[in-house]
Amino acid sequence: MVERKRWSEEFSEWYNELIETAEIQDKRYPVKGMNIWLPYGLRIMRNIERFIHEEMERTGHKEVLFPALIPETEFQKEAEHIAGFEGEVFWVTHAGHDPLDVRLIMRPTSETAMYSMFSLWIRSHTDLPFKIYQIVNVYRYETKHTRPLIRVREISRFFEAHTAHDSFEDAERQIREDLEIFGRLMEKLAMPYIVSKRPEWDKFPGAYYSLGAEVMMPDGRTLQIGTMHNYRQNFAKAYNIQYETESGEHEYVHQTTYGMSERLLAAVMAVHGDDRGIVLPPAIAPIQVVIVPIPKKDSPYDVHAYARGIAEELRSSGFRVHVDFRDIRPGRKFYDWELKGVPLRIEVGPRDIENGKAVLARRDTLEKFTVGRSELVERVKETLDAIHKNLHERAKEFLEGHIKRVDTIEEARAVFEDRRGVVEIPWCGEESCGLEMEEILDAKMLGTPYPEEKAKIEGKKCAHCGKEARFVARFARTY
Repeated sequence: MVERKRWSEEFSEWYNELIETAEIQDKRYPVKGMNIWLPYGLRIMRNIERFIHEEMERTGHKEVLFPALIPETEFQKEAEHIAGFEGEVFWVTHAGHDPLDVRLIMRPTSETAMYSMFSLWIRSHTDLPFKIYQIVNVYRYETKHTRPLIRVREISRFFEAHTAHDSFEDAERQIREDLEIFGRLMEKLAMPYIVSKRPEWDKFPGAYYSLGAEVMMPDGRTLQIGTMHNYRQNFAKAYNIQYETESGEHEYVHQTTYGMSERLLAAVMAVHGDDRGIVLPPAIAPIQVVIVPIPKKDSPYDVHAYARGIAEELRSSGFRVHVDFRDIRPGRKFYDWELKGVPLRIEVGPRDIENGKAVLARRDTLEKFTVGRSELVERVKETLDAIHKNLHERAKEFLEGHIKRVDTIEEARAVFEDRRGVVEIPWCGEESCGLEMEEILDAKMLGTPYPEEKAKIEGKKCAHCGKEARFVARFARTY
């Protein structure tokens, strides 16, 4: 039976332990908020990034790699951006013993690094749309309590796509494409999510508008795992990014960005896990099938050879397979692989060889069943598909069960006290009302549901001021 009691009631301790015991990261590096990727964790992250690279290639983005240092002179060109990030950047002020003529910052994100180059690269309407991306380290002096993968001072697997367009309409098309890319990636992760248009006071510095995608964590808080921003011409005017139109005039480009990070792995661990450890969707698991041979003394059957034969057949069919030959008790092996979230375990012993069979054990449901050797490959494929489907359905049910629409502040407060999650309430659209509701509920406004048709509301009064409501507003306790 799958137990998720500790997973939900002691999530913080559960998560912090698993970061170490499942060998995702080592937190003992002597700079707070900067952690070491361990081989198993990095392999999972690389598998997630493989899908990101595939999607970028499919949609015509080109990969680049910018330096990590940004001159203060470039950083100062965009006033709103400075207001948003100046308090959390790391400064480089000296080279050896000598003060630098121009101070440098470790990039907190790359707008100010990239856009001085955009102004050199983009000249004509034939250069548009211009679409690049990179996966890099970014640095933010996070003053809150740090948590591996979730809130750190070095985001070491930071994905950012930057695009330039000849019109607002084409930039909007790009945002729709970003949402499609995100949806395809989340399908690989078996991850249901919600998208909200951020309120004006919480949009990305310099953006015309911002979208944020959230998942529901076991403790009822939400975790932002993706953002898309339409900048209009805000950065283009600050960095003089112009192109020559077909008629010979010069216009400023319209720009967008799209970002994700290792929070994707944090979400996978949190959303799909249980009291035994993490549960990995087969698409990103470094090991999709682990084979545990269980030999017996005095048996005439070579269990190790039987296990190797199964492994070779599965590998030739495209599965990622590992055979655990360690000289320890089978129960310890089961514990280790369940902790690490390997989707499917195959157990083989002398009796299985004699009968031409193998025992399969699903990680998501802990169900065991015996299959014939001749049908093993097909049953493994079917079972991995079933695991993916079950993980998505279970997570979707959890997410939807934690979203509740109410009409009043009192009802919203009761929901947060009772079951946490996301509360949707009527809102007039005024910033003062939104900020006051954040105070009253001790929660953050995620924004309004996106696409915007989902945010419209009629015949309701604002839960705070009583005026006619224009939108549905989402509130949640967040990471």
